[in-house]
Amino acid sequence: MRHREPPGHLAPHIPADAYRRAEATGERVVIVVQTTDHNGVPWRRILVPFAIAGAVAAGGWGLVAAICFLLDAAAHTATVIAGAAGPIGIGGLTLKLTRSKH
Repeated sequence: MRHREPPGHLAPHIPADAYRRAEATGERVVIVVQTTDHNGVPWRRILVPFAIAGAVAAGGWGLVAAICFLLDAAAHTATVIAGAAGPIGIGGLTLKLTRSKH
């Protein structure tokens, strides 16, 4: 398991002799912390949610396009089958599913 620092700015370890000398003489201890982000912006924390939202949006549009394609194919299939079947009659009623091409 990795060691994780608690959130916030924490000072690195100060050697005991430097601490005691500063305490005894009243000197200030200056701690320099080097950061890798510029202007305090945590880019990874900002970009990851936008990347996830973009992937979800693209996946949603892909799903909509796939459903439209399948519905279009089903409509064409139903039209071809209805045209090939001709009129359907039940009892004395006849239902013509498609118009004739003449």
